[in-house]
Amino acid sequence: AGGMPVHRDSDRGDASISIASPSASARARKDVAPRRRTTPRATPTTRRPTTTTRALTIKPFKRAPAVPEEFASDARAMLRDAIAAVQEKRQTRESHETLYRAVENLCVHKRGDDAFEDFRAGGDARSEKVLVELEKKKIGDSMVFLRTFDEVWGEYCAQALTLRSIFLYLDRARANGGGKASTLWDVSLRLFHEHLENSAKSVKGKVVRGLLDLIERERMGEKIDRALAKRVLRALSALGVYGEAFDTVFIEASQEFYRKEGNEYGAQTDVSDYLKHCERRLEEEAERCTNYLDASTARGLMRVCEQGLIEAHIGDILDKGFVDLMRQHRIDDLKRLHSLLARMDGLDRLSAAFVTYLKQQGTAIVKDDANDKEMVERLLAMKSAVDEVLNKSFGRSAADGSNDIFINGVKESFESFINCRQNVPAELIAKYIDSKLKSGNKGASEEELETTLDKALTLFRYIVGKDVFEGFYKKELAKRLLHAKSASIDAEKSMISKLKAECGSQFTQHLEGMFKDIDLSREIMQSFRQTFDDEALTKGIEMNVNVITQGCWPSYPVIDVNIPEQLAVLQEKFQDFYLGKHSGRQLTWQNSQGHCVLKARFGSGMKELSVSLFQCVVLMLFNDAKKLSYEDIASKSGLEEKELKRALQSLACAKVRILNKEPKSRDVNAGDVFEVNAALNERLFRIKVNSIQIKETTEENKQTMERVFQDRQQQVDAAIVRVMKTRKSLTHALLISELMAQLKFPTKASDLKKRIESLIEREYIERDREDAQKYNYLA
Repeated sequence: AGGMPVHRDSDRGDASISIASPSASARARKDVAPRRRTTPRATPTTRRPTTTTRALTIKPFKRAPAVPEEFASDARAMLRDAIAAVQEKRQTRESHETLYRAVENLCVHKRGDDAFEDFRAGGDARSEKVLVELEKKKIGDSMVFLRTFDEVWGEYCAQALTLRSIFLYLDRARANGGGKASTLWDVSLRLFHEHLENSAKSVKGKVVRGLLDLIERERMGEKIDRALAKRVLRALSALGVYGEAFDTVFIEASQEFYRKEGNEYGAQTDVSDYLKHCERRLEEEAERCTNYLDASTARGLMRVCEQGLIEAHIGDILDKGFVDLMRQHRIDDLKRLHSLLARMDGLDRLSAAFVTYLKQQGTAIVKDDANDKEMVERLLAMKSAVDEVLNKSFGRSAADGSNDIFINGVKESFESFINCRQNVPAELIAKYIDSKLKSGNKGASEEELETTLDKALTLFRYIVGKDVFEGFYKKELAKRLLHAKSASIDAEKSMISKLKAECGSQFTQHLEGMFKDIDLSREIMQSFRQTFDDEALTKGIEMNVNVITQGCWPSYPVIDVNIPEQLAVLQEKFQDFYLGKHSGRQLTWQNSQGHCVLKARFGSGMKELSVSLFQCVVLMLFNDAKKLSYEDIASKSGLEEKELKRALQSLACAKVRILNKEPKSRDVNAGDVFEVNAALNERLFRIKVNSIQIKETTEENKQTMERVFQDRQQQVDAAIVRVMKTRKSLTHALLISELMAQLKFPTKASDLKKRIESLIEREYIERDREDAQKYNYLA
C-alpha cells in the first residue's frame, strides 16, 4: 500500500519512473496515524532491450489517512489543564515539549482557532480574577498598593510568557498567516487592559495616585524605590494607558506643584539662591525622565517646570536681582540666569535688562563731573567687567559679530552714555592716553602699555566727536615731544598706527607730521653743532631747537620775553644758520614751549634746576641782585602778568621753593619781594620745577575747544559746497539730511543753518528767487 506503482510501456519496451508527491494534508496525517511504507523498487524486464529504461510512476494514496475523532478534544483538554496549572503556579502534567506538539498538531489539522480560544479564555479569566481580587483588597498605603500591583503584574506577565512559549507554534502561524492578527503577548495585554478598564476601574486610579504620591515624595527630598516606579510605569505603557491615565494627570500635578513652589520660594529667597534652586529642579526632572519616566513625558514635564519656576518670575528675577548680580560681578549666577532664560527664549528680556543696566551705570560715571579724573579708569574697569560677563556668563565674544543681541547691546550702551556729555569723554580719554605715554609712567612693561592703549582705544571707538579727541591728543603729544616727556617713541608710533587703522590716514596725517618734524630737527641740530661746536661749548651752554611746521602742530600764542644775552646770542646764530640753508622761510620763536636746565649753587651744594624758559629768565635776574620785587621782575623780564605769576608761583609757592617770598602766601601779588632760597636742602641733584608749565589751564582747554569748533566750521562749509556743487540745486531739508549723513561729528540743524547763511553771504550759494526753501550753487 505504501509502495510506488510501476507503469510499464509495452509499446516502447522500456520503463520510466514518475513520482507523485503526497499532499500536505497527507504528510500531516502521517504524524497522527503513521503507516509502514515499503521502498519502491523497479522490476527489470525479461527481455534485453536496447539502452532505454522503464518508467516508474508514483501515485498518491487512494484514501487519506483518518484522524482519530478524539484527537482535538484530548489535545484541547490537555492544553486547558496546562493553562490552569501555569496560572495556579502548579507543575504541568505533560512536558512543555508535549504541549508544544499538541498545539502544533491542532494547527496542522486546522484546529488553531480552537487552541487560540483556549489561550484567550484562560488569559481572560486570569486577568479578571487577579484584578478583581486586587480591587477588593483594602490597602490604604499607596506604596503598599503599588508593590502589590507590581507583584500581580509581574506574575501575570511571567505566566503570559510561559503560556506563549507553549503556544509558540500558534503564535508563529498567526504571524505568518498575514493580515493584522495580534500576537499572543498582545492578546494577554489587551485582556488585562479590558478588565482594568471595566472589571476593576478603581485599580488604575489607585496606581496613578500612588505614582503621583511617590514622585512628590521624591521631590520633597525622600529617597524612593525608583525601580518600583519604573516597573509600574512600564506596565501602564505596555497596557496603552500611560498617556491618558498617567501622563496628563502627572503634567497637571507637576504644573501646580511648581507654580506653588515658584511663588513661595521666590518670595522667601534672594535671586542667587532661587536660580540655584531652579537649576537643581530642572536637573532633577531631567534625571527623573531618564531613570523611570517615559520619554514622551520629558518635553511636557520640563516645560511646566520652566513655566512655573522661571517664566512666571522672569520680571521679578530681572527687576529684583539682576542689578545686584551685575554690581557684585556674580559670574556664575549670571551664567546660570543666562542658561535658564535661554531654555524659553527669554534672552531678549535679559539683553534688555543688560542694556538698561549698562546705560544707567555708564551715564552715572560720565556725568559725575566731580570725579572726571577717574572717569576713564572707571569706564575701562566697567568695560573689562562687561567683557568678562559676556565671555564667561553669556558665552559671547567680539568674534560673534554684529548679529548677536548682547554684543550689539554693549555697543549701543557705550555709544549712548559716552556721548551724553558732549566732548568731555573725548578730552579725558586723550589725557588718559597722555598719562600712560609720559615718561613718568613707571612700573609698566611694553606689553602692559600696549594692552592699556588697546583698552583705551575701545572707548575711543564709541566717541562720536573724534575730532575733539584729535585736538586734545595733538596738544598733549606736542608737549610730550617738545619737552622730551615721552616714555617710548615706539609706543607713540604704535598708538598712531592704531588710530590710523581705526580712522584712516587723514585723521593721523598731522600727528605723523609732528614726528617727522622732530626727526628733521634732530638732523638740523647735528649740522648746527658741527658748525658752531667750539664757539658754543666754550660758553658752557648747549642749545637744542625743534623746528616745527605750523600746520601740523597746535597753534601757540607768541609771548614776548627778554631773553638773557647768552641765550639770545645762540638764538640769533641758529636763526642765521637755518635761514641761510632754507631761504624764503620765516622762524617764529615759541618761547612758551622752551625749557632749560640751570646749574645753581645753594647752601647744600650744587643743584641742577629743570625749569621753563620763563622760569629761567626770572632766575637769571637773581645773578645781579639779591632781592627783587614783583615790579622789578616784571620790568626786567618783559613777561606779561599771567605768565609772570605762573612762573613765580611755581618757584616760590610750590613744594620745592627755589625762591622765598615776602609776605608768605600761596598766591603772587604786586608788591611781593623775592630772594633766592639759599637754605634749600633737597636731596636730589636735579630738581624739576617746571611742572606747572605742563599743566593745562582752563584757558588752554577753552582754546583747544575753539580750535576744534573752527575746524568743524571749515568741514561744514566744505561739505555744503561739495554737496551743492554736485547737486546744483537742493531744498533746505534735503541739504540738511545730506550734511548729517556726511559729517562725522555731532552737530545741530541750527548750526548748519548758520553756516549756510555764511556761505550765502560769501556768494558760494544763493536762495532760489521763486522758492525760499531752495538753494542754488553759484559757480
